[in-house]
Amino acid sequence: MKGRKQGLKCRGLLIISALSFLISIGSIATATETENRKQISGRQAQADWQAQVRERVARREIAGALQIAEQRLAEAPQDLEARGWRARLLHWSGRREEAEREYRTVLEAAPNDTDILQGLADVLMAQQRYDEAMALVERARDLQPRSAEVEVRRGRALRAMGRSEEARIAFREALALEPKNDEARAGLDSVAEGPRHELRVGADFDKFNYTDHWRGVTLSLRSNLAARWTSNFSSTFYHRGGEEATQFSGTLTYRLSHRDALTAGFAAARDQGVIPKGEAFFEYGHGMNFGRQSFVRGMEMSYGQRWLWFDAARVVTFAPSALLYLPRDWTWQVALTVARSRFPGLPVGWRPSGVTRLTFPLHRRVYGNVFYAVGTEDFARTDQLGRFSARTYGGGLRIALRQRQEWTAYLAYQDRTQGRKQTSFGFSYAIRF
Repeated sequence: MKGRKQGLKCRGLLIISALSFLISIGSIATATETENRKQISGRQAQADWQAQVRERVARREIAGALQIAEQRLAEAPQDLEARGWRARLLHWSGRREEAEREYRTVLEAAPNDTDILQGLADVLMAQQRYDEAMALVERARDLQPRSAEVEVRRGRALRAMGRSEEARIAFREALALEPKNDEARAGLDSVAEGPRHELRVGADFDKFNYTDHWRGVTLSLRSNLAARWTSNFSSTFYHRGGEEATQFSGTLTYRLSHRDALTAGFAAARDQGVIPKGEAFFEYGHGMNFGRQSFVRGMEMSYGQRWLWFDAARVVTFAPSALLYLPRDWTWQVALTVARSRFPGLPVGWRPSGVTRLTFPLHRRVYGNVFYAVGTEDFARTDQLGRFSARTYGGGLRIALRQRQEWTAYLAYQDRTQGRKQTSFGFSYAIRF
């Protein structure tokens, strides 16, 4: 009897142990299922917010897409995908410094992410930090050696640095990897070897209400000698005050960098007393890019000096100017000229003048411009004998007849003191080869 009781007790313990084991297994399964559901839910949530971001980007709703990415980061601060998207959207919003910081934060955690390397390179390119951008693109290229996207970015960086031949090679490599890549094809077109020379012939006419009319004919040849060197030589034949005069001039431009250029030149003439006997000049120019999000997309600033020698007079001009690039291919130029003149027996004179010009597209190949100038002068000869002040109004056209041909024309009216008037007009034709 006692043995039976012990047997029953043992069987009861075994049953209880089995039940406990089954309950434990059930609990583990439930916990595992719950964890799996959480993971699935997390992946679905991640997929959902990325789908929403892509949808907003497709509709160009950058601010809305950025808000979704930032909401995701508030829920999951360690989500590198969300940080990458935030960096891209900040860049597209024009907030480049914030985008750079976000990209660098992601790179600290994922230093070999080629998408992030390329994104940061884009930000640095927009800031004209081309050397830094190029280093990142080369790093992405080492990690992903056969990528058309990487080669396109490499081509852009090389093009911005003025290394056109290497840029062409990069764009060709991108097309070899992906023949239907439109960005690579457009990039290759942008650095295609164009005409090296431009031959231009032009004529100018001046009509006065107080003296004989004048005219001039100019023939010039501009050549790209090398990647950084450009030359321009011209001859001008004048008919002024019953005299025939001829002037020859030459200039040489050297590109110091992709944003800086220095030009120097000279002119010599058979002056006949109606034009300067000789001239010498130089100009330094510097360009800046503010990005397409700014109203002023870019600016070119320059400063030039010119020395003119007449029979009895010496003149030096100082000419700073600025050219602003505006939306829709509009440009606005403002230039100031201060002339220092010295005549025998007279004190040194300083005379200022200025001009402003607005250029705008009229058609795909047609550009118009209007300008206004004001100033006082006393340094030329027959047409500007003595001191006078003047206001000039005018406009012009530039028409690209074909890819390698161009036609320009202008018309100007000048109202001077002493009741004197001048009407000027001219045209030119250029062919490139």
